[in-house]
Amino acid sequence: MRTIVLTGVTGLIGRALLRHFLASGDVVVGISRSIDSLQKLRSEHKDSSHRFHVIGVDLSADDACEYIKSRLLEANLRPDCLINNARDVSYLRLSSKGLVERHDFMGELLMDIVVPYELTMALAYQENSKLQSVVNIGSQYGVVAPNLNLYSDPSKDSPLHYGVAKAGLGHLTKELAVRLANQLVRVNCGAFGGVEGRVSDDFKKRYSVLCPMGRMLHKSDIAGPVDMLLSSSSSAITGHTLIVDGGWSIW
Repeated sequence: MRTIVLTGVTGLIGRALLRHFLASGDVVVGISRSIDSLQKLRSEHKDSSHRFHVIGVDLSADDACEYIKSRLLEANLRPDCLINNARDVSYLRLSSKGLVERHDFMGELLMDIVVPYELTMALAYQENSKLQSVVNIGSQYGVVAPNLNLYSDPSKDSPLHYGVAKAGLGHLTKELAVRLANQLVRVNCGAFGGVEGRVSDDFKKRYSVLCPMGRMLHKSDIAGPVDMLLSSSSSAITGHTLIVDGGWSIW
């Protein structure tokens, strides 16, 4: 039984990961800034409530990591694994001129790079740490630039700073893998393609034409690759970005 800290647990990817790891018998500590969403999620998994702990905190706050560590200590939980999955889509907005304003650019970098760095280091170096494996949730757009033909309004629907931040997360993964190797902590990244559930049928059709597998990812495609990277069976893999995109980035 593993103890897994999962940020962004109330989102589409977070929910898919939560469902998988609870079904696998793991203990999951779900983190989100929305207390109401966390409580609703707990009620949806009441049969596993003894293995599902929640922490409501705004990860952009300066004291977020210290608060998380204190809550883990109170619950006598020492995580084996960390999944950095938190997002704040409000930073993906554009100005009236169609440009990314500095505040939003910095906010996206904060959530995609700084927060994963801070939380990883906080858990890796806390007293009596058991942390062994970290997976950062990235994107195909951290590996390749977007195909603007996919979007009816590319600037709005595929904001430039999203991919830039995800690319930075990929390099952060390599840096942390090197710097935490002496702590016996592996750090990897899962770069996912588009996932069904948040787009129109027209978008799905356009995406399918541009993707070798001819479809978007299903929610059931998410957890397996992450579990593999967390698992001791991948003990020789660190600093790696595993691309899970149906072949999108090979064209």
